[in-house]
Amino acid sequence: MECTINYVGIDVSKATFDVCMEENGGYSHYQFSNDSDGFQKLLLLIKDSNDYQVVMEASGPYYLRLATYVYDSAVLVSVVNPLVIRRFCQMRLSRAKTDKKDAKMIALYAKVEHPPVWEPDADYVQELRQIQAAIKGLEKSRISMERQMEAFSQNPIASKEAIKALKTSCKTLEKQIKMLEQKMEQLVADYHGALLSNLKSIPGIGKKTAMQLIVASGAFRKFSNTKQLISYFGLSPRIFVSGTSVKGKAKITKMGMSRIRAMLYLCAWSAKKCNQTCKELYDRLVAKGKSKRLALIAVANKLLKQAFAIATHNTTYIVNYQKNICF
Repeated sequence: MECTINYVGIDVSKATFDVCMEENGGYSHYQFSNDSDGFQKLLLLIKDSNDYQVVMEASGPYYLRLATYVYDSAVLVSVVNPLVIRRFCQMRLSRAKTDKKDAKMIALYAKVEHPPVWEPDADYVQELRQIQAAIKGLEKSRISMERQMEAFSQNPIASKEAIKALKTSCKTLEKQIKMLEQKMEQLVADYHGALLSNLKSIPGIGKKTAMQLIVASGAFRKFSNTKQLISYFGLSPRIFVSGTSVKGKAKITKMGMSRIRAMLYLCAWSAKKCNQTCKELYDRLVAKGKSKRLALIAVANKLLKQAFAIATHNTTYIVNYQKNICF
């Protein structure tokens, strides 16, 4: 006899999480505190864990502890992109926006779409992502202070004390960023040393970009083809055409990792000179009248394809080997 899965929709916030589950022909609502006590009450509510699958949105940092707790308790759990749930609500013309309503919509979505089971990342992957986020925040603060120093220096009366304090803070931030980058490099080298070395062999891709690609893509294990990878980083084209009157320009989606996109775009400037395949692609597009910016985006896509091929085939970059492994 086939077992019927009972989907439990959960909307997570900082202090509480709302639960919606199907009971006695209808939907019941519960609310628990977003802590270990609330987690235990949720498990007590789910009497037979084999028949239930908990589904929640990836809502900032607040869902992760609950999702991990449920997973460790041998209960099936799924984590869904919030945008997917939003589109599902729009499709059903749902206008209400409350935690209780959101939990029900997540349960309804799961019942229709049967989302895949989620598994937590390895401990070192979570640490890498936290380091990555910390570096991004520190760099943002450093840039802000440098701009402030520049603004002060243009003032007829510049405060030496203020500028000195900002310079000291910038130096401190630079040291912290360097320390975190070294820690990231050590972790990546410990777990993915061969992959890091292989990616650095691609002309145009440096150590920092190679590390960011490994961290963001989960060492390229999240994707089965290059289309998924390119779409994940927001570099896939978005066609805007309808009928005979609407003919918009094709643009990249820009959904996903903006930092990786920026790094790959900068790498494309170098790759169009030193990477043979990328140079041929760039020259061919420019010769056809395409803009240099569009050609550089195409080169960034090519670099991602090369990185994926190298990661999946566990090899280094070889100039004349592209036909065999789809560089």
